[in-house]
Amino acid sequence: MDTVTKCNSNLDYLRDLDQKGKIVAEYIWIDGSLTQRSKCRTLDAPVKSLDEIPEWNFDGSSCYLAETKNSEIIMKPVAYYPDPFRGGDNIMVLTETYMWKDTTY
Repeated sequence: MDTVTKCNSNLDYLRDLDQKGKIVAEYIWIDGSLTQRSKCRTLDAPVKSLDEIPEWNFDGSSCYLAETKNSEIIMKPVAYYPDPFRGGDNIMVLTETYMWKDTTY
C-alpha cells in the first residue's frame, strides 16, 4: 500500500462520524491578493436551499480587502455544493464579499 492510499484509509473513519444532525459549511472567497480563502462553521441542519445559508463576516484587513479602521467584510452566499472531502450533508459555500455598507468588492 502506498503512502497516499494508507493516509486516506486511515482518515476514512472521519467521514462516518455521527454529526448529530448538524453539518459543516465551508465558506469560500477570493481575497485582495486573488488567493482563495475559506473558513468553516457548523449549521444546525442540512441545507435544502441557498436562502438557508446565513451571511457571515471576517476581518478584511488580514487578507487585503480592508483597512484596519473599518475592516469588517460580509460574506454573502451565492452558490453551494456537496463537500467532496467531508462527505455526508456537508457543503462548500461560494460567497461574494462586501464591505459592511454593502459595497461590492
